[in-house]
Amino acid sequence: MPIVVQLDVMLARRKVKSKDLAEHVGITEANLSLLKQGKVKGVRFETLEMICNFLNCQPGDILVYEPTQD
Repeated sequence: MPIVVQLDVMLARRKVKSKDLAEHVGITEANLSLLKQGKVKGVRFETLEMICNFLNCQPGDILVYEPTQD
């Protein structure tokens, strides 16, 4: 998939635990784990906004487009 989720990178940079982020956003740790692994089909803008607010970052710090080479 050309969209890569780099949530783990931002969590490490901010020294934040997944548990704390999940609690702030209002999602389960299991759903956050799926998001971190890129195993979700989509993410709500509201959820992305809450993640960015908590981590003090931009959506582009979390979601990166890496085109596939044909």
